[in-house]
Amino acid sequence: MATPSVSWAQRPKLVFVTINVSDVVNPEITLDKEKLHFKGVGGPDKKAYEVSMKFFKEIDPDKSKYAVRPRCIEFALEKVEEGPYWDRLLDEKTKQHWLKVDFSKWKDEDSEDEGGDGDDLAQMMQSMGGMGGMGGMGGMGGMGGM
Repeated sequence: MATPSVSWAQRPKLVFVTINVSDVVNPEITLDKEKLHFKGVGGPDKKAYEVSMKFFKEIDPDKSKYAVRPRCIEFALEKVEEGPYWDRLLDEKTKQHWLKVDFSKWKDEDSEDEGGDGDDLAQMMQSMGGMGGMGGMGGMGGMGGM
């Protein structure tokens, strides 16, 4: 089973995680306060991918959201404690070859008041919708026209 490429970025209250596997059908996603687990088949060669990430600090799974998109799976994970940026995404200090910083979503901790980005963030969160109880992930069906 291959490990997918994962990228991440953060804000004082949110952690963004993107699992870069395209065309995943019926992914298995488990999210709790300490970790995220993904398992699915996708990519051009329909390979099986799996990754488990134990977070540096706790997130709130009820307020967190995700969306399965054609090219990736995007997560907006709400931190339990708002405040200083995490030192890293994972509890483990060892560098993981599959994990990278997502500079397109990254914003330095001290540049929060530059504005402009808040609307994009709100729009992204809204487009993700709720997680709908994790079970069957209702509401993800309308992807027919792709």
